[in-house]
Amino acid sequence: MKKGLLILSLIFAAVICNAQHKKSDTLRLALAKAETDTARFAALLALNHIYFMSNPDSAIIFTQQGYLLAKKNNWTIDQAMCFTSLANAYTYLGDYVKTMQFYLKALRIFEPLGDLFGMSRVNNNIGNAYITEEDYKTALTYLHAAEKQLNAYASTHTLLPNHKHLRAIINENIGECYLDLHQMNLAEHYLNLSYDDAKKLDFIDMMGGIQHDLGELESARGDKDKALRFFREAVINDKLAGNGEDLNDTYLSIAKTYHKNKQQDSAEYYAQKALETASEGKYEQDVLNAGKVLYAYYDEDKNIPEAYKYFKITTAAKDSLYSQDKVKQLLSLDFDERQRKQDIAAAQEQYKNKVRIYLLIGGLVVLLLLVILFWRNSNQRQKANKLLHNQNEEIETQKKSVEQTLSELKATQTQLVQREKMASLGELTAGIAHEIQNPLNFVNNFSEVNQEMIDELEGVLTSGNISEALSIATGIKQNEQKISHHGKRADAIVKSMLQHSKTGRGAKEPIDINALADEYLRLAYHGMRSKDNNFKAELVTNLDADLPQINVIPQDIGRVLLNLFNNAFYAVNQKQKVAGENYKPEALVITSSENGQVIIKIKDNGTGIPDAIKDKIMQPFFTTKPTGEGTGLGLSLTYDMVVKGHGGSIQVESVEGKGSEFIVSLPV
Repeated sequence: MKKGLLILSLIFAAVICNAQHKKSDTLRLALAKAETDTARFAALLALNHIYFMSNPDSAIIFTQQGYLLAKKNNWTIDQAMCFTSLANAYTYLGDYVKTMQFYLKALRIFEPLGDLFGMSRVNNNIGNAYITEEDYKTALTYLHAAEKQLNAYASTHTLLPNHKHLRAIINENIGECYLDLHQMNLAEHYLNLSYDDAKKLDFIDMMGGIQHDLGELESARGDKDKALRFFREAVINDKLAGNGEDLNDTYLSIAKTYHKNKQQDSAEYYAQKALETASEGKYEQDVLNAGKVLYAYYDEDKNIPEAYKYFKITTAAKDSLYSQDKVKQLLSLDFDERQRKQDIAAAQEQYKNKVRIYLLIGGLVVLLLLVILFWRNSNQRQKANKLLHNQNEEIETQKKSVEQTLSELKATQTQLVQREKMASLGELTAGIAHEIQNPLNFVNNFSEVNQEMIDELEGVLTSGNISEALSIATGIKQNEQKISHHGKRADAIVKSMLQHSKTGRGAKEPIDINALADEYLRLAYHGMRSKDNNFKAELVTNLDADLPQINVIPQDIGRVLLNLFNNAFYAVNQKQKVAGENYKPEALVITSSENGQVIIKIKDNGTGIPDAIKDKIMQPFFTTKPTGEGTGLGLSLTYDMVVKGHGGSIQVESVEGKGSEFIVSLPV
């Protein structure tokens, strides 16, 4: 029975491949004979659809040519379609960075157009890419967005088969995410929604994949028979749809199910079928996966020759993937370079056209102004001469009064500036006196003690008591170390005050706030860990993927983030020292954009800030930390950089004993 099924599947695969080959030949001929850009574009995208799974390199080349045609003719939606097709092809090459770049480019085209269906399709594709990378939580964010957009589209449109097909795909992907996150009830709900649509609308291409996921669900629940029943149905439908990659996955799942139930022969049999299917379809990653499984199974059986055989297959698959990486890098570089040159040429032509238009407008404006001036001068020359004499007399009379007023204003201005300087100097002097007094007291006291001990040392040395002399010398050395320590404290305080007094010298440039926040969150955490090896905290990030870049001074905003993260870690570390074992330190950073502002929220579950001092925390030299652990300039400097340096705002929300949240707003 198994042999007969194998022969039938091979015959079916041969028919599919032959049909695909004939179709690609027909499309290549149509491409060669196409006389219009519209016909060429249609043929190129059809060729991409044929090749993007079986030969993604060829698919990329065809789609790049299609994109250049779409851009030449300013076909906006078609450009988005090309970006999506390129992303699909790069997915099969395993280049998920390029995949994400092209999906996001497509999304940026659909969003301004309000194309809900287009946005839903791209968000589903992005979610699917994150599933491939096994980042299921991020995948769910995009998949639920796709679900919401398609539901909104359905509220105003009648859903056609392709819309319902997308709905089934989204539900299957969401179900798969919940399955991998071990949330079985949610997984079953979404997979059944997808399965119902696929059966009602006869989506043969999807049946196998959904049945495979339902089999995985039953396998996870421990129902072997039900799992195998779904897997066998998936095999039949994958063969009908000609979906070799899903068929390979199903065979491998069957093998793992048998292996889990100690049926080694059946496990090895289906793992070999998975390898055969992957090899026929040239799915190198799947060849690698199946080879690893077979190598492990035969290694368990102590069958060294067979284990070695599949070890070599695994190694060859790795080498092949490495070669594909080189090819995809070359393809990417070539396309990026051609696109860059085309963009430069287009920008230059656009600039020339603008210059011509501006020159023409400028010439017309100048000519019009000259006409108006001559006409005005002709009519008002006599009036002007009369008025000029009277005005000269008035000016002469008022000149003395103005000079006196200016003199008084300058004197007043000088007094105001001096008063402001003195007020600032008074605030700074008070802070300096408070912060530097303690280390200076230590330095002075230990210096006086050392002088007394040196006198004592001279007396002991004169009496020849070496042991006592060494003891006194040790005390002097320890005092010197303390003098050095407190001198460095004073030096650190002075440097911090100098930094506070400086204005930003860097230039503003477009910055990805998400990358900056993530970088400084890690930097602050590892800095805290270097001071206290026992310190641990959970870092939670919720960064808006659609956040626009904004013009800021990177080093200034970096200092702002670093200071706020350091304060958050200090607060949770202090609370951890007194809280019970159930307390889990946590620092959270959230980014978003609204009303022309980029919002950065930094939240902790630490000690919180008492209401009595909330209004003082932004003042220079105010600190709640013990002596020697803080200067009180951090939040003051942060406030200056955000509000004065960037025209933003900073707010504080805190509950004593529960935690704090700092909200930084920066204009886009």
